[in-house]
Amino acid sequence: MIKIYRKTATIEAEQFDGSGAMIDKYGIEPPVMLSDGNFGISTLEGEMELDVGDWIATGVNREHWPIADDVFKKTYAELPVIPKVWADTIEEYKANHYRLDEIFTEWSWNYDEQELIARAWLDGYQVEAQHDTRAD
Repeated sequence: MIKIYRKTATIEAEQFDGSGAMIDKYGIEPPVMLSDGNFGISTLEGEMELDVGDWIATGVNREHWPIADDVFKKTYAELPVIPKVWADTIEEYKANHYRLDEIFTEWSWNYDEQELIARAWLDGYQVEAQHDTRAD
């Protein structure tokens, strides 16, 4: 019987632009050019082809591998960006073993915020960049 699975690991990814900075960052030194003009990147499985526009994924053990742009866009979604106060609330509720629904009874959320909070609770999130508003 076929079962359906979803990926559960969070990765970091960056779209490869072919620049020297990215070649250095991902350890392609000296730059490896394959016979058809494409780059090669060392992975746990050996050398793999990497085209400009592909994504370089970084796994939980800091390993890298290429993902074609079309495959990446079908497979991955960027984690939501939420304000620090929301992130702190999620972490507090999780640490105190509250259920997800309890966060909605304590705060007044509109529908879009509820969906974003639920996604962040379940899948993870990025914290919105803090801006220093102090006058110099």
